[in-house]
Amino acid sequence: MFASIGDYGVVGDCRSAALVSKSGCIDWLCWPRFDSPSVFAALLDRERGGYWKLAPRGSSSINREYVKESNVLQTTFRTASGAVVLTDLMPVQDTTQSLMVPDHEIVRQLTCKSGEVEFETELVPRTHYGESKPQVWNRGKLGIRFDNDHGVYWLRSSMPTRIQDGSVFGTTTLKAGESIAFSLSYTENAPAVLPPLDEVPQRIETCIKWWQSWSAQARYEGEFRDEVLRSALALKLMIFAPSGAIIAAPTTSLPERIGGDLNWDYRYCWLRDASLTIRALIELGFWAEATGFLDWMLHATRLSQPELRILYTVYGNPAPKERESKVLRGYRESRPVRIGNAARDQLQLDVYGEVIDAAAQYAFHGGNLDREMQKALIGFGNYVAEHWNLPDEGIWEPRTGRRDHTHSRLLCWTALDRLVSLSEQGKIGRVPIEKYKKQAEAICRQIQDRAWNDKIQSYVSDLDGDQVDSSLLLLSWFGFEKADSVKMRSTYRRLRERLSTKDGLLYRSEQLPPEGTFAICSFWEAEYLALGGGSTQQTRDLIGTLTKYRNDVGLYGEEIDGETGQALGNFPQAFTHVGYIGAALSLEQREKGEQQLAHRAESATSEGPNPKQAA
Repeated sequence: MFASIGDYGVVGDCRSAALVSKSGCIDWLCWPRFDSPSVFAALLDRERGGYWKLAPRGSSSINREYVKESNVLQTTFRTASGAVVLTDLMPVQDTTQSLMVPDHEIVRQLTCKSGEVEFETELVPRTHYGESKPQVWNRGKLGIRFDNDHGVYWLRSSMPTRIQDGSVFGTTTLKAGESIAFSLSYTENAPAVLPPLDEVPQRIETCIKWWQSWSAQARYEGEFRDEVLRSALALKLMIFAPSGAIIAAPTTSLPERIGGDLNWDYRYCWLRDASLTIRALIELGFWAEATGFLDWMLHATRLSQPELRILYTVYGNPAPKERESKVLRGYRESRPVRIGNAARDQLQLDVYGEVIDAAAQYAFHGGNLDREMQKALIGFGNYVAEHWNLPDEGIWEPRTGRRDHTHSRLLCWTALDRLVSLSEQGKIGRVPIEKYKKQAEAICRQIQDRAWNDKIQSYVSDLDGDQVDSSLLLLSWFGFEKADSVKMRSTYRRLRERLSTKDGLLYRSEQLPPEGTFAICSFWEAEYLALGGGSTQQTRDLIGTLTKYRNDVGLYGEEIDGETGQALGNFPQAFTHVGYIGAALSLEQREKGEQQLAHRAESATSEGPNPKQAA
């Protein structure tokens, strides 16, 4: 029986992540990195994937939450005989400390709060996406060991266990005030480090304090603070600390349509997603993450500059070619399960604008662009100036060929516009300003002439087309046209007519196969309203409505089923949480009467009539 996608919480250590169901089952874990082969993959195949269950025997009511301002997950089970709390986390370690800890570890602690509760555990390891059933040994006081090709796993607990057919089983009864700890660790090519289990309570407290210290940096104090901070914490989990890369999601192949084939591997770093994420973190005040990503971007693009790939591994290498699992049958028979992503070979010209815009926001907010970064940005700008007129696959990555996407043209304009602004503000040198201005104006004219359809009174998805998609809302977000212009208001009405559900959610496009509504598109709508396309009350109401689609611990997937409201797609999704943060920040700025931030300010590349003022 599959849990709903939205039934999962996530814990992690900024190197990998585990998905924990409401029933206390870890159904997804890849070690040592987000994109490593799975240890547990019951998320995609209940019989073959592997899992680690820790739950009371019999029926129970369940309530769960994260410890305040942390990524430590607590699940409370209430049975007829008592209540017990399960605490789940991956320890994070202060780099200033020199304690000996495992390379990778999940810590789980059961604490009985009242009465007595009988508990059971089942650990079923199935490594390499269910392809391998490792041999399991009992090593006495050291714990239970199983291996793969590259490292060693250790399961330790004071709970009595037995090994049967390559799996670990056990039961125990806890009485009020009693606790029991579990540790599953993984070590690569080195002797195992196994801290005493009696240190688990202290290590939990240390982890909570680490997360709370990180959360305290957040500058946002608006009415949605708790939700914004939860989104920021979710994003932090998806940042690969050793390199600074930001993945799109920690999972692969959770379907956008149940039973369909819209199942993709999101465990890589899309420059588009990561750049938008960094911008959200900058505006919240998380500078270390912004600097780390820019450093990673320079490293990742070193071999292909000035060309950009669409996605990279967390260490900045090309993402692997896409292949299909021969073992895993997919979430609720949604096949295939894909490993790797073929979007790596696409042309998506919008990423240049998003990368340059992210660097620009870093500089506009006070960050320094060193000589190497300046050189890279100018190289990207030169590439845009020479290639902006090419058709591409665009933001939605269809596998049906290239077209002239309005959004790609918008972001090419954004790339050149931001470089001119950076030069004029003295934040970058040796920019060919006149060349960039000329090309930016040519892009502007093309958008005005060919992306506007008089017949339907709307901007359209493709040049000379007649269909719309939700990325058109970003024409205002990136400062090309004011949100309250006649054209943008008319475009917004057309989007609502063609892409909206009865509950107000937005699909991303008219052209794509049937799927769920794309969650970030509704947050783009909220930002559009906040930027002037509507009132503050409309913005507040929409954010409030969208808040209801979070799961019980504040997480969003990639999509929302337009009929049931259930989460679809990979989970949790960075793009959606970026959208929540952006919408809340824009609302706060408008309510305070502040000027919009630099990336939404007036264009630097238009002479004469400003295209954003056009009716």
